[in-house]
Amino acid sequence: MRVRGRGLPDGSDIDLWIDNGFLSVDPIADADFVHDGGWILPGLVDAHCHVGIEYGGGHTDLTGSIRQAQTERGVGALLLRDAGSPVDTRELDERDDLPRIIRAGRHIASPKRYIPGLAIDIEDASQLPEAVAQQARFGDGWVKLVGDWIDRSVGDLRPLWDDSILVDAIAAAHAEGARVTAHVFGEDALPGLIAAGIDCIEHGTGLTDETIEMMVDHRTALVPTLINIETFPGIADSATRYPVYARHMRALHARVADTVGRAHDAGISIYAGTDAGGSIAHGRIADEVAALARVGLSPTDALGAACWDARSWLGRPGLEHGAPADLVVYSEDPRGGPDVLANPELVILRGRVTDRGRHTTSRSGAEDD
Repeated sequence: MRVRGRGLPDGSDIDLWIDNGFLSVDPIADADFVHDGGWILPGLVDAHCHVGIEYGGGHTDLTGSIRQAQTERGVGALLLRDAGSPVDTRELDERDDLPRIIRAGRHIASPKRYIPGLAIDIEDASQLPEAVAQQARFGDGWVKLVGDWIDRSVGDLRPLWDDSILVDAIAAAHAEGARVTAHVFGEDALPGLIAAGIDCIEHGTGLTDETIEMMVDHRTALVPTLINIETFPGIADSATRYPVYARHMRALHARVADTVGRAHDAGISIYAGTDAGGSIAHGRIADEVAALARVGLSPTDALGAACWDARSWLGRPGLEHGAPADLVVYSEDPRGGPDVLANPELVILRGRVTDRGRHTTSRSGAEDD
């Protein structure tokens, strides 16, 4: 097959051939044009999602996980960083018609300090380094910690781990060749995690000038999951027994645009993740790109955070000679807004056309097959 169009970030002309599932810049005789004109991108990236966790809560089986992956594929998200799931989805790797998944194993938390049934609970903090090493071996180069969560005994967000054990835990992951990320809503867990050498922060709504500077110094990445932060007021409304926590969540929500904007201005690397699974439906990466643009990223940078920049960060190729032929094609400029980005004209996965203008996403409700 052959595709021709314009690419980003520079808008240059692209002419690609596809053979045996791989891209070639060298002409292939008698190749069939599947698209001529428009815009061509490497497959989009959702850098924070949960394949196996159901929209609305709970977890699903492999059939449900496949449905979720198909939903992501339909909107052009062909590379998924799964930031923690209780479902073993490695069987999906055997299917050439589904996006590639980079897994972080299961969340690691302590008892009663995360959503029931999702995490591995560590009874004694001294066990954390070994638990991290185990999940590093199980995952695909990432480990996910729960950095803070509501502590009902104090009625507010509180860190789960002491700073000293974080140093050992993150070193254990790095020794296994894995990177570490952490769920963090509030302020207090951030200094210890960053100082311990964590590679990424998820959400990061509690970032301050001090911890932003620390992230810059440590080259810590940020995946702010902005469309998930939109759920904070609803969480606060339901937390009637914990008024301090409710006020805290509303305050974090109120200043998130300023928080992420300052992180961007400081030079922190920011990537797009929806937190799909649970309170967010799969297939909403276009909305996250739009949200990043609203907090100060340029339209090109916001798209790069879900495409070429995210692929480079995760160690996956883009539109390169010899790369897997995973690409999305648009008749209009994909920086034109979420309605354009969520509806690619053509999706090609490992050299096979899988979707043609299906309009599969529903940004306000459940996923479509």
